[in-house]
Amino acid sequence: MSQDTISVRDIARQLPGVVRRAPSIAKGLYYYSLKNDSKPLTLGTLVEHNAVKYGTRPAILADDRRISYAEFNAWANRIAHYLHAQGLKKGDSIAVLLENRPELLATVVGAAKIGVACAMLNTSQKGKVLAHSINLIEPQMIVVGEELASVFEGVRHQVTLGHPSPCLFMPDTDSLRDSGATPDGYINLAQMISGYRGNNPTVKTPPTLGDTAVYIYTSGTTGLPKAAPGSHRKFIKAYGGFGLMTLNMGPNDVLYCTLPLYHATALLVCWGSVLSGGSAIALRRRFSASAFWDDVRRYGASTFGYVGELCRYLLNQPPSPNDRHHGLTKMIGNGLRPSIWKPFKERFGIETVAELYASSEGNIGFSNFFNMENTVGFTTAPYALVKYHEGTRDPVRNAKGRMEKVKAGEPGLLLGEITAKWAFEGYTQKDATEKSILRDVFKKGDAWFNTGDVLKEIGWRHLQFVDRMGDTFRWKGENVSTTEVENIIDESGMVEEAIVYGVDIPGTNGKAGMVTLVPQQGGVDDFDVDALFRYLQDNLPPYAIPVFVRVTSAIEKTGTFKYKKADLKTAGYSVDRPGERVYAWLPRETGYTQVDEALVKRIEGGEIPF
Repeated sequence: MSQDTISVRDIARQLPGVVRRAPSIAKGLYYYSLKNDSKPLTLGTLVEHNAVKYGTRPAILADDRRISYAEFNAWANRIAHYLHAQGLKKGDSIAVLLENRPELLATVVGAAKIGVACAMLNTSQKGKVLAHSINLIEPQMIVVGEELASVFEGVRHQVTLGHPSPCLFMPDTDSLRDSGATPDGYINLAQMISGYRGNNPTVKTPPTLGDTAVYIYTSGTTGLPKAAPGSHRKFIKAYGGFGLMTLNMGPNDVLYCTLPLYHATALLVCWGSVLSGGSAIALRRRFSASAFWDDVRRYGASTFGYVGELCRYLLNQPPSPNDRHHGLTKMIGNGLRPSIWKPFKERFGIETVAELYASSEGNIGFSNFFNMENTVGFTTAPYALVKYHEGTRDPVRNAKGRMEKVKAGEPGLLLGEITAKWAFEGYTQKDATEKSILRDVFKKGDAWFNTGDVLKEIGWRHLQFVDRMGDTFRWKGENVSTTEVENIIDESGMVEEAIVYGVDIPGTNGKAGMVTLVPQQGGVDDFDVDALFRYLQDNLPPYAIPVFVRVTSAIEKTGTFKYKKADLKTAGYSVDRPGERVYAWLPRETGYTQVDEALVKRIEGGEIPF
């Protein structure tokens, strides 16, 4: 059941815990509030500090590997020296295409130490989408993991890289790492850095707090992925705000992370929190519900990073006597639905849910500092909840051209005020950045970041997430751009029209993708849905492939030639519309299955575990 209000009593109940964390909170507030962009406090200096203070303590745990802070810092230094020797300097960038393994973190820190930003490529991307993401940044070099070399080879001729020898290969097996065997056209980075020293690098123009450390990709609201620059400040804010103030991380803590490190939640929030306490991060390549608790016990994890879908998967596992046989007491992430919040905590013995709200590109974030129920927490940043047009990211303006705040408790479009302290870093594309800014909102000359999300206030400046608006939906913990998927389908040559949207499936988080399409040739009965599926697999990450396909002879439009998407969403995957066929991509199936009434009933009854 959703909690609608937070009372004085609720806050008071949490005060003893806040008092116990007082020293960590005070320290965290210092880092969270830093203003000087020229301050030489960066991701690299955080690691160097931990190498001195916690040198023998583990920094990274992965499979059977245990890497101490001293070892990790020296490893990153060798990468930094190598990149510097290749002529890379502050302001340059490299792309990183690696799965969740220690080499990714070492590469990010090594580059950061000399002021080189890492573009964190989504490992689910392939084809045109991957090529677009790389070319957005125009990196000097790219680091490609052995496990993703074939994916990169598929787009290698489509991307522009600035260095004469730009392709760096990161082996994934000991035999290949030791032998130095390397694919044609690549330089074996693991082999090359062995000849460089492990001392901290010194450069003429060292990076500072305000410099870009990483680029995080987001689907944004429309079109192909956008790249959002993330400064060292974002790591420092996570270090202070999440790691110290909210989680009170220490050297004995281990944070178990199965979230992909190309996500801001994993890279910035989880890892930033780990660094704050000299804690360890335990990595797994991909989330596994069946192996989750065994890993937690194996690594001695006290904390884990989550998205709501991950928690639902865990809760759907059969109950076990070992459900509380672990040391996990804290969790940090986003998207935990009110319907499973309390059941999850009670079943697994979780004490602290550090639910948060933030975006890669945004200037505003919320954190559940007081450990309240069913809330993204509160923020010290200036924000407003305003009236909006249903189904869009568009706010309502009154007769005077100004926006109006909603009443307390009412859902509203969340805006974050852009000020000198709360700067908006935006995207690499200036036009995309400008589209996210609203001007003259409450007075002439003011500027606000449009989050595109609807939230409501439930007391004491605490907000509760309501919905994600506009042309995106969230599925499997990922934002899916309807326009991006539509463009990919359009390029197949198989359809005349295609409209993509999200639909609800009982018992799941987010919305499943669905496309209604008109075949390019032939009728509804002749459409080759298997060929469409093969094409989508080649050009989209799995989470973006539509779960449902509706094939029709025409898509209804309004008098102004706008598609009636609301009617399509209402119809969902029902099969009661004459002359149409509906298909579903069922779990563990390798293609689409035609939907009939019996299958609709099974889906509606929660019998199929999407």
